[in-house]
This record gives sequence, structure tokens and C-alpha cells, in this order.
Amino acid sequence: MATIPITVIGAEKLRQELHRLKTVERPAAIAAIAEARSHGDLSENAEYAAAREKQGFIESRIAQVEARLARAEVIDTSRLSGDRVVFGATVTIL
Repeated sequence: MATIPITVIGAEKLRQELHRLKTVERPAAIAAIAEARSHGDLSENAEYAAAREKQGFIESRIAQVEARLARAEVIDTSRLSGDRVVFGATVTIL
């Protein structure tokens, strides 16, 4: 697996998204599934199907973010020397 260059800010945004998905979105999806189940027959329950689909999307996104963070190579732009143009560098053209 190749590493993915990412800035410190980008890595923090991914961590925040992962935290939100795990602490807010996932429990809400589980609650929605439980609510839909209480309405009866699951084979004809569109609310249940939609809740399961949303849960699948959330779980997929959690896996994507975790994989990206696992392969991330965090580049601190404040430590760049200015001698080379690399990922995260700001270039001024005269």
C-alpha cells in the first residue's frame, strides 16, 4: 500500500469526520433501524430499507476514512524549507 500525502489540517478534518460518523451518525442510524423495525413487517417497510441503506453508507465511509488515515503521510507545511516544491508547499510566481 502506498502512502497518501496529507496536510496536518486535512488529517485533522478526517479525524473529526471519523469521530462524527462513529459518535453521531452511526448511533442515529441504529436508532432509525430500531424505530423502523418496531413498525412491523420488514419485507414491505420502506423506512427500514432506507435506514439500512444509510447505515451501509455510514459503515462504508468509516472504513474509507480509517483506511485513508492508516495510509496517511502527514506533511507539516510549517517545516518545509522552501528549497523545493513539494506537496503542501505554497509557491509564489514572480
